[in-house]
Amino acid sequence: MCGIAGVMGADGVMADAGVLRRLVDAVRHRGPDGEGAYTARNVALGQTRLAIIDLETGNQPLYEPGGAVLVANGEIYNYLELRGQLEGEVFSTRSDCEPPLHLYRKYGLDFVEHLRGMFAIALYDPIEGQLVLARDPFGIKPLYYAQTGKGFAFASEPQALIESDMVVPQVNDTALSELLQLQFTTGAETAFDQIMRVLPGETVVIRDGRVVARRRRSALPADGVAEWSEAEALEHLDVALRDSVEVHQRSDVPYGMFLSGGVDSSTLLSLMADLNDTPVQAFTAGFVGTSVPDEREHARALARITGAEMIELEIDSEMFWRDLPRIVASVDDPAADYAMVPTYFLAQAVRSAGLKVVLTGEGGDELFAGYGRYRSAMRPWLRGGRSMRARGVFDGLGVLRETPAGWRDGIAAAQQTADAAGHSRLQSAQAADCADWLPNDLLIKVDRCLMSHGVEGRTPFLDPEVASVAFRMPDGLKVRDGLGKWVLRKWLNGTLPEARPFERKRGFSVPVAEWIEERGAEIGRLVAQQPGIVSVCEPRAAEALFTKSGKREGFAAWVLLFYALWHGHHILGQRDSEDVRAALEAGRRAA
Repeated sequence: MCGIAGVMGADGVMADAGVLRRLVDAVRHRGPDGEGAYTARNVALGQTRLAIIDLETGNQPLYEPGGAVLVANGEIYNYLELRGQLEGEVFSTRSDCEPPLHLYRKYGLDFVEHLRGMFAIALYDPIEGQLVLARDPFGIKPLYYAQTGKGFAFASEPQALIESDMVVPQVNDTALSELLQLQFTTGAETAFDQIMRVLPGETVVIRDGRVVARRRRSALPADGVAEWSEAEALEHLDVALRDSVEVHQRSDVPYGMFLSGGVDSSTLLSLMADLNDTPVQAFTAGFVGTSVPDEREHARALARITGAEMIELEIDSEMFWRDLPRIVASVDDPAADYAMVPTYFLAQAVRSAGLKVVLTGEGGDELFAGYGRYRSAMRPWLRGGRSMRARGVFDGLGVLRETPAGWRDGIAAAQQTADAAGHSRLQSAQAADCADWLPNDLLIKVDRCLMSHGVEGRTPFLDPEVASVAFRMPDGLKVRDGLGKWVLRKWLNGTLPEARPFERKRGFSVPVAEWIEERGAEIGRLVAQQPGIVSVCEPRAAEALFTKSGKREGFAAWVLLFYALWHGHHILGQRDSEDVRAALEAGRRAA
């Protein structure tokens, strides 16, 4: 795990070493254990390393005999198997990221078809004069680029492209409409003009500073629904889950896990406890003095049963108001997901405990149909079925100056693509979420919050072997008796019944609305005066929103607070605020 960055000059112009230096400095938090660089002709590549596998010789860039050079961010979980298949090849390191170089020389751009893992790879081939960027199919690891008159530049985070002076920070209005209405953005465009995402599963070829070719690999299997019995499905699921968790534990440093007590994290705990000889280190969080459900007692019970060592973290409103500017600053590709708050503090606790790797349950809801919106999407229109995310966050609240145009275009396109694949209603809903919601909200949250503390997050559910089983299961094994994730619950009930998987899920929530309501009048007044908010909201309506107690109003207030802080940091360049009030006061003065 690390940060990567690079630049390719246009039309043979030499790469600017100063640009590379600024790019690398901007992603240093992702890889505090070292750095490396490569420069040749019009290309310069850089990497900052978080040492996880091959601590001694795995420094990057990596090279192969044919001259290709690679920097990568991520983990290739099947690297041991790949080394065995590449018989006769000479490896200079034990790194999991060296096999892709030899696969490229053997298979060309098809090298990514052989990789099982999470990755963002940059590979330069001097023979072909081409730079190749590739991202894993689920989009677990991020990769961004800008193609400008100065040349082509890429990095693990958008803020690096801005810090390098390749891009001037300006808001993309279309993406802003999506952010306000959806809490995340879709597709290749980001919230910044000129900065693009390499899409999940995409391989991009660049020559002379220009994109010349693209291809894309799907995360979800193309095969139709498997006609498995319940017993057969459970058997396939058991094999896939055990194999995935086992390879996701390949590491030369200690690792832990996030435990909420829900079905997904309890599944990981059960598997990790079974596969490890030493106690699992499980990290969990709860909230002090709020009305949200506290699942820590249940998590403690599961930890006792499995012999895990549990590390608890209490999060209160003081921590929220003090650290929120830093949390928002870390999420440069904006996703207004309030779960970033506990994720950030848990990552801090993981690092304080001396760990660099943590396994998380992201992807369980998407692959096993855990969300209530999936059950609605399964129903015909006449029986109450409806499109997902048909209503925006600010619809009917009278806060925005103009009704956002086109905010559903991206998710509608993803839905149409999923429908055209011949999926069931449920599978189409799952596929649409895997296209945008998963990589551009949940996985951004995990990546930025963890990497801001130099911690690697691993997601065993988001594995091709697990997806091949889970996505292809008949709908009736995913949703039954009004419960999503039915087959996963059934599996967990057989391995760790104390998890009580068939109880109705209360859900892991964060009391941001309660915390905002406590200081609503003061915070609302300051938010309404922020330059980013004034440009899109009616100031009086925005201020009044913070004094209302409804669930929708509370979430909308959170989105405005997030955007006000994000705009101040990433667009206006405001830095080093002591707390939320100080950050907003600085923004008010800037207005």
